[in-house]
Formats: sequence, C-alpha cells, structure tokens
Amino acid sequence: MYIDRMLRIIAGSFILISLLLANYHSINWLWFTAFVGLNLLQSGFTNWCPMITILEKLGVPRFPEECCRK
Repeated sequence: MYIDRMLRIIAGSFILISLLLANYHSINWLWFTAFVGLNLLQSGFTNWCPMITILEKLGVPRFPEECCRK
C-alpha cells in the first residue's frame, strides 16, 4: 500500500467515524469532520497535507512498487 491510497482510507475513515460519533455520542464531533474537510481543501490548494508527512515518517512508500520498475 502507498501514501495516496492510505491517505484516502484514513480521511474517509475519520469522516465516517466522526459522523457516527456525532450521531450516537455528541454533536460536537462534527467539528472534527469539518477539520478533516478543511484539511483536504487546503491540501488541494497547497499540495501539503500533515497526514502525508506522518505517513512518510512511518515509512509508507510514496508510489506503488510497479510504477518504478523497468
């Protein structure tokens, strides 16, 4: 698995989990949903995402192995 796929999985999971928590626990969890959405929006304009930095430090490859083979 590589960074782009992991990023989409993590962002989607965060949004779904926070929506479930907002529905069953506290409406204030929607602030977390808004934070994730705002982060996705700013990364679209700036091409910088904090989660990518974290995933790189954890050693997740930037590209799939197949794209770099010749």
